[in-house]
Amino acid sequence: MKIITLCGSLKFQKEMMMIAERMALEGNCILTPVYPVIENIERTKEQLIKLKEAHFKRIELSDAILVINVNNYIGNSTNLEIEYAKELGKEIIYYTELIKEN
Repeated sequence: MKIITLCGSLKFQKEMMMIAERMALEGNCILTPVYPVIENIERTKEQLIKLKEAHFKRIELSDAILVINVNNYIGNSTNLEIEYAKELGKEIIYYTELIKEN
């Protein structure tokens, strides 16, 4: 079983959840970002920093990251996650490559 952290823009949340389910059904352990679902709540700078730190910890725990790059879009935050994963020697998988294979 491979541990894979999903990375990508939160505007692709629907795609992330669909690919997370698919990858889990294939026998992988999928770690996802925490999505903002509570409406009308202000998140403090400290809370946002904690969320980012937790996401980078998921990358550390993973065998690979799966970059959800719909239409080849990769934002600044996702680029940082990719670079961090590379520094740690993690496998980098791209969503656009996965859909070509299937």
